Amino acid sequence: MAANTKIRVTLVKSVHGRLQSHRDTARGLGLRRIRHSVELDDTPQVRGMINKIAYMLRVED
Repeated sequence: MAANTKIRVTLVKSVHGRLQSHRDTARGLGLRRIRHSVELDDTPQVRGMINKIAYMLRVED
């Protein structure tokens, strides 16, 4: 991974009815509602959070 690499993460499915840990992960990524996008540093910690709730997200490099 190159230094200062950013990825855009968008919430595409609702967090309602999901496991509490999945809701917390979405909130930890800074995602608040459906179609909300955030730009994050591409780090192993962020990638781990993305992998946990990948079924709810769209990820763009």
